[in-house]
Amino acid sequence: MSFSEVDHLSVNTIRTLSIDAVEKANSGHPGLPMGSAPMAYVLWTRFLNQHPEHSNWSNRDRFVLSAGHGSMLLYSLLHLFGYDLSLDDLKQFRQWGSKTPGHPEYGHTQGVEATTGPLGQGIANSVGMAMAEKFLSAKYNKDSYSLVNHYTYALCGDGDLMEGVASEAVSLAGHLQLGKLIVLYDSNDISLDGPTDWSFTEDVKARFTACGWDVLRVEDGNDLDEIEAAIVKAKEMTEKPTLIEVKTTIGFGAPNKQGTSKAHGSPLGEEEAKLAKETYKWSHESFFVPDEVQKNFAEIRDRNLETVKAWDNAFEAYGKEYPEEAQEFVDALHGRVNVNWAEELPVFTDKTATRDAFGKVINAVAPSLPTLLGGSADLSGSNKTLIADAEHFGPENYAGANVFYGVREHAMGAAMNGICLHGGVIPYAGTFLVFSDYLRPSIRLAALMKQPALYVFTHDSIAVGEDGPTHEPVEQVAGLRSIPGLLVFRPADGTETAQAVRYALEHRDRPVALALTRQKLPSLQEVANHEGDFGKGAYVLYESGSGDPLVLLASGSEVNLVLDAAKKLAEQGQAVRVVNVTSMELFDEQDKSYREQVLPPAMTRRLAVEMAHPMPWYKYVGLNGRVLGIDRFGASAPGDTVVANYGFTVENVLKIAAEIQ
Repeated sequence: MSFSEVDHLSVNTIRTLSIDAVEKANSGHPGLPMGSAPMAYVLWTRFLNQHPEHSNWSNRDRFVLSAGHGSMLLYSLLHLFGYDLSLDDLKQFRQWGSKTPGHPEYGHTQGVEATTGPLGQGIANSVGMAMAEKFLSAKYNKDSYSLVNHYTYALCGDGDLMEGVASEAVSLAGHLQLGKLIVLYDSNDISLDGPTDWSFTEDVKARFTACGWDVLRVEDGNDLDEIEAAIVKAKEMTEKPTLIEVKTTIGFGAPNKQGTSKAHGSPLGEEEAKLAKETYKWSHESFFVPDEVQKNFAEIRDRNLETVKAWDNAFEAYGKEYPEEAQEFVDALHGRVNVNWAEELPVFTDKTATRDAFGKVINAVAPSLPTLLGGSADLSGSNKTLIADAEHFGPENYAGANVFYGVREHAMGAAMNGICLHGGVIPYAGTFLVFSDYLRPSIRLAALMKQPALYVFTHDSIAVGEDGPTHEPVEQVAGLRSIPGLLVFRPADGTETAQAVRYALEHRDRPVALALTRQKLPSLQEVANHEGDFGKGAYVLYESGSGDPLVLLASGSEVNLVLDAAKKLAEQGQAVRVVNVTSMELFDEQDKSYREQVLPPAMTRRLAVEMAHPMPWYKYVGLNGRVLGIDRFGASAPGDTVVANYGFTVENVLKIAAEIQ
């Protein structure tokens, strides 16, 4: 079907809405929407299966605007397609409380599939979405039913391709042969600083080809037929992801700024905006949508609705023929976890490293979690993330539950976000705690989007020992605790590790990070006795004596240390209280009465002990308290030697306790 005058008018409507919103806000990025409107229009009107009344339809095609600074392109499309985004919302672009923030935000604006803006993230998110599609389709599709059968599209720019996370993700996607992943590359040779040849001269085609992608090129970014033909060809390539390089002109139509960095990140200005509209032969007032354009998008919307209805009918038939799989699929989409915790969680009585405990727990519950998808950044043997009876996820078996991400921590984190955003899959993945820095931007975005990624960070302290300061985390736990919306658990033993995993799987409203030990820890009966208190974030683990007690606070492996010290103090007749802090974030969410019950204001003699940076603990110990932590890097020696030399001994705890008045 050829393109009509209405199609070209619709493209210019996208451009002018974007120009008008940026001008009204006096802030934003007009250049990308002006240059990329044709490719976005072709994709959304000829290929993208989606509908505003069914924005959470599981089999919709996903579109990720990786170049999130061009957000008005997406907002214009969402408005024209009838999503919950009015012209008044477009007029409030980048304003307080609006539905049109500067960069797209998942959960804030209907139709936005991922929070983007930090470049490279969207491409990596789209890889995760494509992985989830492969995984679920392999599990639930039948010969007569394609229950999960959709494409993931991303639109990226030169800046996206410069980011390391994109390189990692591109490599992973090619290796996994994600044939239903198609990336449209807005290739305009301009970045914010100026021409890309100042900083970016690599052969993009050669790079993607080497990574196992098919690469196509559209020479004229305004040629709708050429763009359509390229996407058709990309969809025919089933064994490789496809990059479509579309040569565009940034700020197309603005005679004095097009093709330059002046069109990238600043409003065109009143006069230049007027000249651009003259180029488009656009004589309407600001924020105008012609009737024929509205009719055009309404017809496409109605056509897409038929696709949704057809899928609904097919799923109804699927449910009759495969009732168990259908219910399992629905449960997965709704995040329901059907685990008999009382019977399936292992019981820990012997000394065990919490990383080993995690491995036992995840293997114990895996049979009850058919859409569990685990992985590791080339450390599965150390992180204990492998599901023993599951196959590898990949071209040979996309139903495999073990993902080998390779040494690609950042792509792993971003792909997990995409898997979560897709829905229906429970992802977790591991690396060493010290390397959490490599995926921190992805963790931050998971928290911002409230996505329930589960991070398994092992080797959580200087007790790592011989590997030395490069592998011994010091500041990482404090850094993770500083991310709003992220739950951080440092389990004290195997029992608490099981409780942490259970909490993460049952409360799928935000990301969770587990900081787990390599060294073995004793199983504490005191912890087992307080199973119901784990989710409160902190509780009184041990108490002895009367009067003004010394309060010892700890998390993780140091809980046993302070418990031993407390019992020594009790033998000496001193009043002492031990507070086990399972999660600072959860404790801070408790009501004031409970927090003061655990840490009464009158109890000012406090000592917190943790083999990590002391910063987070000062809010609990107060002006009269002390923190035994680490504010310098570690050392290479046997773990017990390092721990002792850094003062994490019962004797040193008692020495510091005696100094607290």
